[in-house]
Amino acid sequence: SYVSFSQTRLIVFWSKNPAPMFQHLHWLNQHFPNYYFQFTLNDYNRSLEKYVPPLPQRIETFIKLSEKIGKERVIWRFDPLILTRDIDVETLLERIRNIGNQLHSHTQKLVISFADIQNYQKVQTNLQKASVAYREFSGDTMVQIAQGIQNLNKQWNLAIATCAEEIKLEQYGIIHNKCIDDQLIKKLFAHDTQLMHFIGYQPLPPDLFNPNYRLQKIKNLKLKDPGQRKFCGCILSKDIGQYNTCPHLCSYCYANTSAQAALQNYQRHKQNPSDEKII
Repeated sequence: SYVSFSQTRLIVFWSKNPAPMFQHLHWLNQHFPNYYFQFTLNDYNRSLEKYVPPLPQRIETFIKLSEKIGKERVIWRFDPLILTRDIDVETLLERIRNIGNQLHSHTQKLVISFADIQNYQKVQTNLQKASVAYREFSGDTMVQIAQGIQNLNKQWNLAIATCAEEIKLEQYGIIHNKCIDDQLIKKLFAHDTQLMHFIGYQPLPPDLFNPNYRLQKIKNLKLKDPGQRKFCGCILSKDIGQYNTCPHLCSYCYANTSAQAALQNYQRHKQNPSDEKII
């Protein structure tokens, strides 16, 4: 597929290990300075996340990235939440607590989702191959998680949100998320008039009594991306990615149908980096 970045105003990165990006941040700041990261940082064993780096290393990477680009541009995702024979609600909350205690000063937001395994046959197959005895979430277990995170967040003071979930958890201080978020974009990149116009804002004239940069809404746009799931809040964007290329081989992931194909494609891209060119 031909992909042109000539009109790109914003890039949102999803990653479990953005450490390889560090060497490219200077270039990125020069060419595409409007960006932020969705950093998935879970705590599962090798049967669920086979080849992710060790947890302390990922926490170190998260903190380093936050220090480099600002904590408001690094969003922590514990995603997905999974229940198994060995992982119950209390275990999940303890693992969230452990990570959150180390990260809360280096981010402003935590996003969660509940594993919806029954709707993905590939995921069911992968979990069965990995001998993972998973359990589906019920409304009660979702609420238990929400209550637990609400209590943890009394110490963290983070924004908490769910990703593409139907359940309403606002009474526990948890909102519905927009991973590609027009309000966050407005907050971070208000200086980019083209980007602001895309989401329906324009700058106000300078005001001697209010020197801060100000925006006004010029139109109400239907920004929700119609190509995403019903309860996804993301605004319009273009996904760029390729199935069967991730070397992490997480058994709950739908992006790899074949571990062998994923590793082969990953090795091919490493050996031929010129295959991927930015136009």
